[in-house]
Amino acid sequence: MPRTIDVKHLSRVEGHGRILVEIDDRNRLERAQFSLVEGPRFFEALARGRDFRDIPMMVSRICAICSVGHKLTSVLALEDALGLTVSRQTQLLRDLLFQGMSIESHVLHTYFLALPDFLGAGSAIELVPRLPNEVKLGLAMKKLGNTIQELVGGRAIHPVNAIIGGFGRVPTRDELLTVRKRLVELLPGAEKTVEIFGGLTYPDDTVPADGARPTSFVALAPDGDQFSFFGRRIATSAAPETVLPVEEYKAIADERVVPHSSAKHSLPGGEPYFTGALARVNLFFNKLTPRAKAAALATGVRFPSANSLHNNLCQAIENLYSFERAIEVIDLLLEDGGPRPEAPADVEAKVRAGRGVAATEVPRGTLYHEYELDDAGQVVYANIITPTAQNQANVEKDFGSYLHRHPEADDATIAFNLEMIARAYDPCISCAAHYVEVKRRS
Repeated sequence: MPRTIDVKHLSRVEGHGRILVEIDDRNRLERAQFSLVEGPRFFEALARGRDFRDIPMMVSRICAICSVGHKLTSVLALEDALGLTVSRQTQLLRDLLFQGMSIESHVLHTYFLALPDFLGAGSAIELVPRLPNEVKLGLAMKKLGNTIQELVGGRAIHPVNAIIGGFGRVPTRDELLTVRKRLVELLPGAEKTVEIFGGLTYPDDTVPADGARPTSFVALAPDGDQFSFFGRRIATSAAPETVLPVEEYKAIADERVVPHSSAKHSLPGGEPYFTGALARVNLFFNKLTPRAKAAALATGVRFPSANSLHNNLCQAIENLYSFERAIEVIDLLLEDGGPRPEAPADVEAKVRAGRGVAATEVPRGTLYHEYELDDAGQVVYANIITPTAQNQANVEKDFGSYLHRHPEADDATIAFNLEMIARAYDPCISCAAHYVEVKRRS
C-alpha cells in the first residue's frame, strides 16, 4: 500500500527542516522533499535604501553560526563596489578570522550533530559516558575557534571589529602568541579527529546509481597554489576546464522558487549540485596543507568522492587544515615584529555608485553577496545566496538515490537514513530561508 514518511522536525541542525517522502504501492518513489520551513528572512529587502556602512553588521545577524562569513563576504562585496584595496595585514587577519569560524563550526557539526548518527546515539549527550575524551577534545577545539573569532572579530558571535577597509583594532603580538600556543597544543587533536571520522562506516546510499547523472561539485578556485576559503573564480566538477568569475555567479546559483520550501532551489541547467567541504576537498585536494593531506590519505578514503556522507569526513579534514593555516597566518603576522596598529582604509573618499560581488567558502559551501550602490552610497540592490539554499535540491536528489537502493526498507529505517543524509550537509536553515509564497484570494 502507499506510504508517506513525514519527518516534521529534523533534529540536530540549525533551524527548522522537514522531510516528506511518498512511496506508491509498488515501492516506487513518487515524491521526496526537503523543506526549509523556517520563517522567511528579508535581509535583501531590508538592505535596500540603507547606507552601505550599515550592511555588514546587519547581515551578520542572518546567523549566529555563520556571522563571520556573512559579515566578511558583505565587506568584500562592498569594497569591490567602492574599488577599495586593503593592506596585506588586513587580508591575513581576515584569513585568521575565517579559520576561527571554520574550526568552531566544523567541530560543532562533526562531534555534536553528525557523530551521534554513526554511533547509534540520539544526541551528543549520550556520547559523554562512551567517549569522554573525544567529547572533551571537541569542546576544547570549538572553544578555540570561538576564541580566535573573539580576538580578531571583537566578539565570538556577530563580530564588530571587522569593518569595511580593515579592522577597528589589531591584535597584539602577545595575544597572537597565546592563540598560537593553543593551536599547537590542539593540533594533534585535529589530526585525531580526521582519524576518528575516517574510521566511520559511510554507506554509499547517496552515490548515484548506474546510469544516473553524477553529482556535480562547485567551489571557489583558490587564487594561488594553496587551499583557501577565498577566491574570485568559481570552479565546477562538471566542467573543470571552465572557471567563471564570481561576477557571473548567477550562471551557477540559478535560483528558482519551489512551492514546498521557504528557500529557493539552485538548478543550473535544471540540475542540482553540491557545495561545501566535500566539494572543496574533491576539487582541490592537492592544494591542502601537508598534514591535512597526509591525514586524509591515511583514512583510505579516496577523493574525489561521490558519497555525500563523506562531507562529514571532509569537514574534519578542513578542520585540520584550518589549524595549520591559522598557525601559518599568525607566523606571517608576527614577521618583523608585527602585527602593527593600522588605521582602516579611507572609505569616505571612495563613496560612489557601483556594483560589487564577492564570494567566500563558508563552512557549508560557497556564499555569494552582491550589492549595487547609488552615488550617495545607498544600497539599491542586494542579493545573498547561501550554500544551504544551493544544496537543497541536491539533498532531495540524494534522498532519491537512497530510496532507489532501499525501496523496501521500513518507514523507521528510511526516516533515520534520510535524516542522516540531510544532516551530512550541515544545513544552516535560517541562512537559507529568504522566500515566502503569498497566495491571494480571487
